[in-house]
Amino acid sequence: MDVRYLPDPQHFCRMTTQEVRQNFLITSLFETDVIEMIYCDVDRVIVGSAVPAAKPLALTSADELRADYFCQRRELGVLNIGGPGVVTVDGKSYPMANLDCLYIGRGSKEIIFTCDKSSKPARFYLLSYPAHKEYPVAHIKIDQANPVQLGSVEQSNKRTIYQCIHPKVVQSCQLVMGFTILDPGCVWNTMPPHTHERRMEVYMYFNIADDARVFHLMGQPTETRHIVTADGQAIISPSWSIHSGVGTAAYTFCWGMGGENQAFDDMDHLTMNDIL
Repeated sequence: MDVRYLPDPQHFCRMTTQEVRQNFLITSLFETDVIEMIYCDVDRVIVGSAVPAAKPLALTSADELRADYFCQRRELGVLNIGGPGVVTVDGKSYPMANLDCLYIGRGSKEIIFTCDKSSKPARFYLLSYPAHKEYPVAHIKIDQANPVQLGSVEQSNKRTIYQCIHPKVVQSCQLVMGFTILDPGCVWNTMPPHTHERRMEVYMYFNIADDARVFHLMGQPTETRHIVTADGQAIISPSWSIHSGVGTAAYTFCWGMGGENQAFDDMDHLTMNDIL
């Protein structure tokens, strides 16, 4: 398990492009037949992936967790961005279509990922936070998520937010997770941006063409930087940072948060005049 300790805002503003990428960007996700895990000191979030093609993949604990099994003291969100697959939790199987989400609560011992076709494997994105209470496993299909439509074509940001692991849909301890789909021709997300000092967030961008990119904006409002991201890459966004992006074409991204509360709208909004 890769371990990252993120810099503070004062060090961030003096970092080079490569240093920003090395600290905040995750490029190692979605390797075939491997479970990838990145542990970050910010709210002890774990970002990972599982792509079972030739064999099933079992999620086990790691030395960094000092736990008998992965979810002994944790909850886990899973989003499938690939072909059809199955997640089996303590002997119960959950068929996962593209954009299906699964909440796995604290105390779940055996977690196994498989795919239906090795030629088009499932691509499971994983996001985990510490948990203080057990909640049942919940399978959330796209038509069971809470949709929120925002933006406009005129502002190039018309999009639908699908809230999957969210108080309106599923009970969890601190994990809030879903994904946002931009309409064709729209490229901006979350602009004007915001911060939320009570929660950190992780963005994972996907459905990006090979010759396209998303320019992710981060940093304190008066000290912003950008990270150029490609398909299947994630960015760790600490609570002091804005998190916004613009693409060379429409894209989709998974957002996930953990921290002090689960109030999706608890944001410190900024205006365009606040951004430098």
